[in-house]
Amino acid sequence: MSAVASVERIWDWLADVADPEIPVISVVDLGIVRAVELAADGVCTVTITPTYSGCPAMRVIADAVGDALRARGVAEVRVLSQLAPAWSTDWMSEDGRRKLLEYGVAPPAQKVVDISALSTGVRRHATPAPRVACPLCGSVHTSVVSQFGSTPCKALYRCLDCSEPFDYFKCH
Repeated sequence: MSAVASVERIWDWLADVADPEIPVISVVDLGIVRAVELAADGVCTVTITPTYSGCPAMRVIADAVGDALRARGVAEVRVLSQLAPAWSTDWMSEDGRRKLLEYGVAPPAQKVVDISALSTGVRRHATPAPRVACPLCGSVHTSVVSQFGSTPCKALYRCLDCSEPFDYFKCH
């Protein structure tokens, strides 16, 4: 194992692992990496949570995490997938949100809605649609074209001022 490996250093190394579907954001900024443990025997365990349970990129992400750490001298890497608690866009870093915007993808416009009261039978009002700003011109005069964008976690929007289409990273 690398003599310079530490939990903090491993987090820094993982911050260089790009998401395979949105390469400008790291798996750390996206909030996919949930935990890093470094055992006394040098075994590094990284826990990841998929953006949704059927995410096709998880195998690629797990391989990239292992490759990145082994390339830096971590001899044994275990990547665990954890489904609960479910991933949320609230776990994205502010830096990640900024990177999405600069890339032309509108970041989530609101926090995830708390659904914990559903089990009580209390009726709630519908959450208003988010005001999604165009990543190109900044206008909030936008409309949804399709709830399904270039990947399952994004929706397709169009700016009604500059007329350009853009992806919106859906809140969930």
